[in-house]
Amino acid sequence: MAKSKNNAKKLSYISVPSQIINSISSSSLESLLESPKKSARSSKFFIFIFTKFRSSRRLLFFFTLFVLGFLSMLKLGFNMDIPFSPYPCATMQPDLSKSELGVVVASSQKDEILKASSVPHLQKDEVLVSSLQLQAKGPSGVGKEDQEKDEDVEKSGFWKQPDGLGYKPCLDFSRDYRRASEGVVNNRRKYLMVVVSGGMNQQKNQIVDAVVIARILGAALVVPILQVNVIWGDESEFGDIFDLEHFKSVLANDVRVVSALPSTHLMTKPVEGSPPLHVTPSWIRSRYLRRFTREGVLLLRGLDSRLTKDLPSDLQKLRCKVAFSALKFAKPVQELGNKFADRMKSKGPYLALHLRMEKDVWVRTGCLPGLSPEFDEIVKNERIQRPELLTGRSNMTYHERKLAGLCPLNAVDVTRLLKGLGAPKSARIYWAGGQPLGGKEALNPLIHEFPHLYNKEDLALPGELEPFANKASLMAAIDYIVSEKSDVFMPSHGGNMGHAIQGHRAYAGHKKYITPNKRQMLPYFLNSSLPEAEFNRVIKELHQNSIGQPELRTSRVGRDVTKYPVPECMCNDSHDHSQ
Repeated sequence: MAKSKNNAKKLSYISVPSQIINSISSSSLESLLESPKKSARSSKFFIFIFTKFRSSRRLLFFFTLFVLGFLSMLKLGFNMDIPFSPYPCATMQPDLSKSELGVVVASSQKDEILKASSVPHLQKDEVLVSSLQLQAKGPSGVGKEDQEKDEDVEKSGFWKQPDGLGYKPCLDFSRDYRRASEGVVNNRRKYLMVVVSGGMNQQKNQIVDAVVIARILGAALVVPILQVNVIWGDESEFGDIFDLEHFKSVLANDVRVVSALPSTHLMTKPVEGSPPLHVTPSWIRSRYLRRFTREGVLLLRGLDSRLTKDLPSDLQKLRCKVAFSALKFAKPVQELGNKFADRMKSKGPYLALHLRMEKDVWVRTGCLPGLSPEFDEIVKNERIQRPELLTGRSNMTYHERKLAGLCPLNAVDVTRLLKGLGAPKSARIYWAGGQPLGGKEALNPLIHEFPHLYNKEDLALPGELEPFANKASLMAAIDYIVSEKSDVFMPSHGGNMGHAIQGHRAYAGHKKYITPNKRQMLPYFLNSSLPEAEFNRVIKELHQNSIGQPELRTSRVGRDVTKYPVPECMCNDSHDHSQ
């Protein structure tokens, strides 16, 4: 009778820790898979020995001699006081190749990363953590003295979080708002269409306002259309970046969101408009409501900063609900961003930097990168050829703009600021943003002082970023996720992403967010005679109120509630937030 296929010889897998996988040769692995016949022969041998000596008093003598010999061998052959080496079977460490961004990967470990997806019992993240030597030495090395200094600096409190004063999210809408909601979500006559533009964070701001405008007009919101950005060329749609079903369900009691116009309105010529800056709800109603009600479809374009930041309390809460709850990233984006954040956290706390050092940023701000005369000339020529790119205050010189705090910080500035704030040399840093003018070499001053510097390309396993290639909005979303989850965040310049993350971190419990006090700190940067200890003291003092503590939006007119969610969207036990 033929043997069943189910009885065929099966493969056996041995789970080996990722830290030692590189040190085991193929022959060693084969030796671990001992055949049953060999095991049987070995067992018979030991039974024979035991039978031979069991009736003899010499058994105890041989056993004692064996134990003493084994212990002597251990003492002579091994140093039990030294922790296990990452290369336990090697007499020399393998050659290490170091990227310009501080990631050190052993050549043999690179092969393991490539093979990770084909080995069932190896998790990709475990291979990466063992392969990316996050504790590796940088260009200048991190010796014992540096490590001791770093320990002292960490004790000084760089990673310490600000006092959140007990604030927590609270979106308690008023009775009038809740009463009106049924009529708004059941409306089948009015549909608002919007076209949003810009980068991902700019689009996000406009989507928040689109939901609020739909609520003001009592209309259903058609899923926003994302205009292809002329700079980025990203053709991603709403559902590619955000979780559409989550967006709909979270807003189900506020605004009805539909994927497309119903057949009854397909032939309707929409009312088109583009509101001026900072319009109020009453302006929107008086301008659009009558025609909108008659035609049934309203199409709005260019919503960036069109809606006032000073809205009634319920509409402010709605803005927070959209920004912090409804606009969740699509599952593939969220999962990869979470993986990168976990990889950064695998060795302890990490800092996220949003570096605004791209060519277009230097051109638009009227600033110079400070790399070399050649790069300064490139920026100046671009600005002469395209003067419309310069955003305001064109009568100021570069030096005046920098001292006024209008320029992004370059790598030298960021390095001095972090050192002044007490960031340890061993700090792991994730940098978000586009490639800087001058390439990765522009980051060398930062890498020299903080060698553990990574971006998403450094953290990704082979093929992980391929689905997002040439998708600038999705890449920006990944940066957003890793930055928001960091222990400390700092932008080198203002902008939509920095503002969005500031509000998000406040809403999450006021996680540390450093706002560079550029206007006041730069004069000290230029004072070369100032001792380092005094410089550090001044820098810390200038930023003692700029680390993400609760700050009331109502203390200044025109502040965005998605950047300052207190008091409309957050409250503590000392505030009565009932409506």
